[in-house]
Amino acid sequence: MEKRYSELTEYELNQEIAALKEKARKAEQMGMVSEYAVYERKITMAKAYLMDPDNYKENEVYEIEGEEGSVFKISYMNGRFAWGHRNNESEESALPISLLLKKVEEK
Repeated sequence: MEKRYSELTEYELNQEIAALKEKARKAEQMGMVSEYAVYERKITMAKAYLMDPDNYKENEVYEIEGEEGSVFKISYMNGRFAWGHRNNESEESALPISLLLKKVEEK
């Protein structure tokens, strides 16, 4: 039975990420786009468990990895997910903290 990411040690998480990267590489080579996307999501989630959620605070604004010029303002934290708003949109969404890059200073 597989363990949840929350139950894995840092070493085990790094092993899992390496295995997922290899599977993603193979899926990409074979042209399996949706399978590749699934592995990329799993990698993102595993990376979130290597990060400290206490480093992310409410009302702070962060850049979003892979989305040039997009920002995310945190409303609240729930485990390894930050809930808030992208680019000042009204709809609330959640992102794994591994997708949040450096903090942006609000003007």
